[in-house]
This record gives sequence, C-alpha cells and structure tokens, in this order.
Amino acid sequence: MFAKLKNATALQTFFVLIVMVLVFACLNPFFFSVQNLLNILLASSVIGVLSIGAALVIGGGGIDLSSGSMMACSIALASVVPCQEHAVLFLLISAVLGMLLGAVNGLLIARIKLPPFIVTLSMLSIARGLALVITDGRPIYGLSPGLRFIGQGEIAGIPFPVIIFVLVAIAAHTLLRFTAFGTHLLAIGDNTRAAQNAGVAVTRHTILLYTLSALLATIAGILFMGRVNAIDPSAGQMYELAAITAAIIGGSQLNGGRTSVVGAALGALVIGTLQNGLNIMAVASYYQQLAIGVVLILAMILNRRGRA
Repeated sequence: MFAKLKNATALQTFFVLIVMVLVFACLNPFFFSVQNLLNILLASSVIGVLSIGAALVIGGGGIDLSSGSMMACSIALASVVPCQEHAVLFLLISAVLGMLLGAVNGLLIARIKLPPFIVTLSMLSIARGLALVITDGRPIYGLSPGLRFIGQGEIAGIPFPVIIFVLVAIAAHTLLRFTAFGTHLLAIGDNTRAAQNAGVAVTRHTILLYTLSALLATIAGILFMGRVNAIDPSAGQMYELAAITAAIIGGSQLNGGRTSVVGAALGALVIGTLQNGLNIMAVASYYQQLAIGVVLILAMILNRRGRA
C-alpha cells in the first residue's frame, strides 16, 4: 500500500510540474526554450541534492535544519588546508569534514537523546558561525579550474551539476529501496521502538543517516561553490527551507516512515521551475520567498490529507 501511495504522490508532483511548465510557457514563449530548461535543471541541482538528504532524514523520523549552513561550513573548513589547487584532495577533505559535522548531529540525537529539531537548529547556527569566522565573513575567490568545472562545466551539452544531481538521485533511490539500510531507515521512522525490538540498530542507523545528510549537503555546497567560483560563507542561507519543502511536495511525511527520493527530486524541480518562471515574469525575489512559503503550507495540507 505504501508503495502505491509513494508512486501516486510522485505522479501528482510530476503532474504539477508539467502544469507549471505549460502555464509559464504560455505566459512567456522563452520559458520553453532548451536553454531556459537547462537553466532550470542547473538551478534546481543544488536544492535537488539537498532535498534528497532532507527526504532521507524525514523518512527516518528526523529533521535536518542545518543542511544549508553545512553547505558553507564544510567547504570553508576545507579551505583552511592549502589544497585548493588539488581538486580531488579538496573535495575529499570537504566530504570528510562535512560528514564529521553530520556525525555530531547524529551522536547528539541518538546517544544523548536530544530532539532533532533542537540539535540541527543549533548546528545551523554553529556551522554558519564557523564558516563566517574561517573566511572572515568574505568570499574566497580564485578557485582552480577543476573546482570551477564542477559548477560550470558541461558534458555532451549537459551541465555537470545536473549530471551529479541525477547520479545522487539514482544512488539515494537505490539505497532507500533496495538495501537493508533503506528498509531499516523507514522502519525507524515508522516506529522506533518496534524497529529496535525487531533488532534494528537504531543508534547506528541514526548516526549514519545524519552523516549521509551532511555528505549530501557538502556535495550541494561543492556544486554551489563551483558555480559562483568562490567559497562563500553565506552560501545556502534558507536553502534548508526549500529542501524540506521539496521533500514534502514529493511525498515525505514529517512523522517519518514514508518518503520518496524521486518525489523529492521532482519537488526540487517544482521549486526551481516556480523561481525561474517568476524571474522571467520579473517578479521581485521577496515575492518568490512568499510563494515558496505558500507552497510549503499547501504541501503540508496535502500531506496531512494523504495520511487521513
């Protein structure tokens, strides 16, 4: 039954996406151009990777409000090591540091039994503060060609961030649907006590879950860094809201036990399409924030009705 519900939600999200594309295309013919559609995919890639992390955490019965700050912090921490000319080494250090921050979230939640909302809200502030302190509050420009390619390069005409987004979505979907980790994750989100009684290592899975979420936030931060050609301590501000919104649009239930990677990716495309369409129509950015907030409320209403 859950599988049917997940598929139905993903189809609904896809239908909403198609309707939005058609509406904006009617309002402005440029919207449906190949270049603009690639722009939407490119703009959605960062939020898309974050939304996949949000969907996994929500499916496990948690919440991660620190993902936007993690984007900036992991990259800023790696910049302390003089290895920016060696792209692979820089990426590895960023990933390890990001996962360490995520493991801290997981340990506080799983071992100390602190509420995920409080822990990740605190980490949001700590990670952002660390990023600002390390960079002295200013962007660090002048990245190596390898790092710039990650955000600005193309393969066969497809932006490299879009390729990364698709690969992350495939990997996360496989992890969630076809591995023991994914099964245990949803079991924990559905009923933690029952999962523990069934022999699931709840503590270990929770730590791994938040570590994975931080890794995905780091990947999103790397994509953002390459795109703007700078290590920006303000990167990812309010992105956690968009990521959670995308996950909920895609069918994730905030009480856990049900989530969809495909739905979250489609939800990110819905948000990216909405922002792009409003930009083309010359709608001010603060109205776009208002629109995202309204979409989140509507998604929550539909989410609640889906559980009824």
